[in-house]
Amino acid sequence: MNVRLALSLAAWLAMPAAHAAQAADRVVTAAIEGYVRPAYAEFEARSGELAGAVGQLCSAPSPAALDGVRREFGRTVSAWSRIELLHLGPVTEANRLERVLFWPDRKGTGLKQVQAALANEDPTAVDPATLAGKSVAMQGLGALEFVLFGPDAETLAATAGYRCAYAAAIAKNVAGIAEAIEEEWQRPGGYADKWSNPGEANPFFHDETEARNELLGVIVEGLEMVHDQRLGFLGETAGEDKPKQALFWRSGLTVENIAGGLAGLSRLFEASGIPDMLPTGQAWIAESIRFEFANAAHAADRADGPVDEALKDPARRNALSYLRIVTRSLSDLFGTKLAAELGLTAGFSSLDGD
Repeated sequence: MNVRLALSLAAWLAMPAAHAAQAADRVVTAAIEGYVRPAYAEFEARSGELAGAVGQLCSAPSPAALDGVRREFGRTVSAWSRIELLHLGPVTEANRLERVLFWPDRKGTGLKQVQAALANEDPTAVDPATLAGKSVAMQGLGALEFVLFGPDAETLAATAGYRCAYAAAIAKNVAGIAEAIEEEWQRPGGYADKWSNPGEANPFFHDETEARNELLGVIVEGLEMVHDQRLGFLGETAGEDKPKQALFWRSGLTVENIAGGLAGLSRLFEASGIPDMLPTGQAWIAESIRFEFANAAHAADRADGPVDEALKDPARRNALSYLRIVTRSLSDLFGTKLAAELGLTAGFSSLDGD
């Protein structure tokens, strides 16, 4: 069910209208200017560097060039991780979210399509223009990870064949999508203006409460995605773990991706100024949120490295399990305690299904 948070207006009705409007504008604008736009600009820059590095690899294959591409892939994934949980605005249009990263691929459909393209040397997959019209599973970071880190990827260091051409097309495609998203966030009259300027004529946000709902809702839903999906490879026992179901397991970036997502939500929280909205007597809520985000960062540090190796180490596996506890605690702090203090009530998540 694609519903974020249902709002209760009781607290807002007790607030002077001018104060409510000023606070809503300040908070949403601060979130956009202080975090969202800079984060998407960073993703655009990193994806452009990645596309350039892949182009150089194809022009002059070598082990050093392949290592350089893999480093740029890691930097691009890191930049994406800090914004990928923000399911709002331009990234949700034109299938951009799925085109950048098709995941989870529960039935392995995407993997089979990428493998088929490599095996058959599909000519439409090496042209960014035609690749953009193909399955979303074939044109994003998940596909590129397989090309760069999957079986036979080491051949990229020796020859500029079909595999490299496909990698170049994917990288250019991702860079183009990143550029389009960043441009949309900057466009006058675009989503950013609509979100920060609610009103009766606004097709997205009719009042300030709906704008705030979007901000709180995206944080809560992001936390739920980490708990339910990103950490979904963890079993009840070590014997039930499924490391190959983890996102970015081939490149060893699983834990970095999780840590980046949580760090992004933390920075969004701080940039928005939400903590300043709380009265002095309720400042403990913001401090508790900061404490739990810090706990999450420490746990991710302890578990860092390839996920299959982390799961074999009891101490590192415990750190991953602790991340589940922390994300559930953060969901409660945001969706229950903070939401209630701001006059919100937690509703259904889009992860709940119908």
